Amino acid sequence: MYSGITSGLFEVTSIEKKPGFMTYSVRFNAALLDKLKVGASVSIDGVCQTVVSIIDHDVTFNAIQDTLDRTTLPQLQLGSKVSVERSLNYGDEVGGHEVAGHVIGRGTVHAVRATENNLDLIIQCPPEWMKYIFTKGFIAVDGSSLTVDQAEPKGFFTLHLIPETLRLTNFGHKRLGDSVNIELDHRTQTIVATVERVLAEMQLS
Repeated sequence: MYSGITSGLFEVTSIEKKPGFMTYSVRFNAALLDKLKVGASVSIDGVCQTVVSIIDHDVTFNAIQDTLDRTTLPQLQLGSKVSVERSLNYGDEVGGHEVAGHVIGRGTVHAVRATENNLDLIIQCPPEWMKYIFTKGFIAVDGSSLTVDQAEPKGFFTLHLIPETLRLTNFGHKRLGDSVNIELDHRTQTIVATVERVLAEMQLS
């Protein structure tokens, strides 16, 4: 489980691709490496990944085909910067909302609007996801816990990004057509699914 508050951007130092499988390494700083062990869960651009090796400051992960199909990990290149968050420990503050690192799929940057101090991103996603995305509701994009400013049923939602979020993420470098990882709020999914099931049962009775 993660808080959706990333620790910053860190460099991809190696990539090895095989059919249906990818191994890659990210260079961590000393703070991220503290007490990190093989087998630990780490969020990489919002994707829950398991540490498979640690050599000096380079931490290595594997991604299987399902993960590659759903996420932006196949787009990584040597020198790419990724958002990283260590998993929460019992008692840690949840500064955003509870994020599992289970990406439902990719969204696409539909528009970028820069203001004097902030940045607005409009993200396009499959319309069927919109029943889980509400104005002022939570969503995780590339691992960052964000508040939806506006949700449109046809498959668009708007994010307002403050300077601190831009400093710790790649959002300030996003361009039209870029992909992002999306994780829907699990509580919202559960509520919607329950209501739909109850209504369906009422119609059958």
